[in-house]
Formats: sequence, structure tokens, C-alpha cells
Amino acid sequence: MSATRAEIAVVAVAELFRGDGEIVASPMGFIPQLGAKLARLTFEPDLLMSDGEAYLMTTDGVVEGWQPFRKMLDTIVPHGRRHVVMGANQIDRYGNQNISAIGDHARPKKQLLGVRGAPGNTVNHRTSYWVPRHSTRVFVDAVDVVSGVGYDSAAKAGPSAEKYHDVHRVVSNLGVFDFATPDHAMRAVSLHPGVTRDEVTAATTFAVDLSTGETSREPTADELRLIREVLDPKSLRDKEVPA
Repeated sequence: MSATRAEIAVVAVAELFRGDGEIVASPMGFIPQLGAKLARLTFEPDLLMSDGEAYLMTTDGVVEGWQPFRKMLDTIVPHGRRHVVMGANQIDRYGNQNISAIGDHARPKKQLLGVRGAPGNTVNHRTSYWVPRHSTRVFVDAVDVVSGVGYDSAAKAGPSAEKYHDVHRVVSNLGVFDFATPDHAMRAVSLHPGVTRDEVTAATTFAVDLSTGETSREPTADELRLIREVLDPKSLRDKEVPA
């Protein structure tokens, strides 16, 4: 049975954690949670799943450990032993992310969450982003407020900000993107099946390097079974990423 776009996205998020080993995974949002759980159930069994605050969880929600948040800040966060997948209201070509406000900072058009933990996440350990609706409203020339620190901002801040800075990848409903170019500008790693380069170009304000983009892999039969029967039998993923 062929996979839906949502299932392709879940696998793409799972792939974010490939090779991470025994670190704390902090997936924020439903599709990121499915992806992290899928990774743990398949190719990354040593991932430590977090509720984002105090608990380490199994893939079915059972508490398997307690990690006080202060302890997280002392022993995990500053040493790169965490991989966070966050959302983004805006993201630019160098990986700066905005979840704080839209418009001029002194008088914003729309107030959002605030910067929250984004600055600390992006300068202390690996951070990736999940964007369910790839559009020019999200993929912008320059973010209105820098919440998550991009490569150009980290370089301006100096070596202390760059030590553990690692904006890994961006997964959207159209494809997977990274910053592995000489100037750390965004490029396509893969486009999801059926997505064209023209579609990505039309949905992105800035130019994306599409020269090396392949096709995102589809889930295996076992991964499809896990997604459909174990992790999300109610198909809530299709509400976030319609087929």
C-alpha cells in the first residue's frame, strides 16, 4: 500500500535521529513525536524520549525515568546530548527561526509564543524544525525576531555560540532541507514523492539550492505497520498533513 504525504513526513522526521544514539530526544508536536517514536522502535533503540520537562518516556507513554529540568540544564543541554525538533512560524535561509512575534518588534502585528527555549536549544545542542505547511509566510528572507539562532547569527556571536551550534535539518510537507553549503544557506536534501522543484520555489521567498535534492524515502512495510497500527491508529497525522 502506498504511503501518504503524512507518512512520508513521519519517516523524514524519524531520519533526523539516525545516528544520534543515546541522547535525549525532545520532539515538539504530533508529527515530530511520531517520527521520534518510529526511530526508537526501529533503527535508534537507544533514544531517550522526553516529555520536554521532567520525564523520560517509552514510546507508548509509560514513564521510565525522571530527569529534573535543572538536571537537564546542568548535564544534558550544555553538552550537546539532546536533539530537539521544534516548530517555526518563520525560518530564513540561514536557519534563524522565529516563534516570538510577526512584524516590527516594537509594535508587532501578531504576538506568538515568545522566544521560549529556542536560543538555548540552538546554541547548546542539535536542533531541527518541522513545518507542516511550507509557504512564503514561513520560509522568509529574514525572520522578524531571531528566536532560534541560525548560522549567520551564531557566527556573529562568536566561538562560544558556535561551539555546540547545530541546526541540523528542516522537514516540511514538501521536503527535507539542510544547511550543508559553504555559506550555510538552505539546500534541499530531498523532496517528497510527487513534489516538484517549481512547487518548492513558489513556496519559498528565498532561493533554495535544489541541485542535489533526491526523493524522500518511503516507509518500509514494517514502518507503515508501526505508524498505522501502533503509533497512530486514529490517523491523526492526516489532519496535520492532508493527503
